[in-house]
Amino acid sequence: MLRNQKKIGEILIERGLITQAQLEDALAEQARTNKFLGDILLKNKKIIEKDLLSVLAKQFNISFIKLNNENINWDFVKKFSPSLILDYKCIPIKGDEWSITIGINNPLEVDLIKKAEDEARGLRLNLVLVSKDDLEGFIVKYKQQVQRNI
Repeated sequence: MLRNQKKIGEILIERGLITQAQLEDALAEQARTNKFLGDILLKNKKIIEKDLLSVLAKQFNISFIKLNNENINWDFVKKFSPSLILDYKCIPIKGDEWSITIGINNPLEVDLIKKAEDEARGLRLNLVLVSKDDLEGFIVKYKQQVQRNI
């Protein structure tokens, strides 16, 4: 995953989504709390999730998708551990003999990406960003699928 040289705050300001003062306030809170800058801006209602994901997609050179546009292949999903899906909150979307595509909500979650790489079993890992709502909706459907197969 190639990272854009610009920081998230710079991109948000360039796009007119926040002001310099809002960024400085959020950075001060980040220094106190050690939370992700985007999460702070969301919590303080300075940006909306769609804008944050769009900026993160630009910063990390990955796609931001609306999951409703994707067909979920449950046979493919079953190849991954419940832990990856439920604990790490990843969505296995598609794969072929060379790569797998996983939907995540935060490209800065190092443990989540490591777990996804482990479960990719040597295949190339393609990350895409999905909204929290799409992720939560998928998890509900996943739990229903698991219950049906018991």
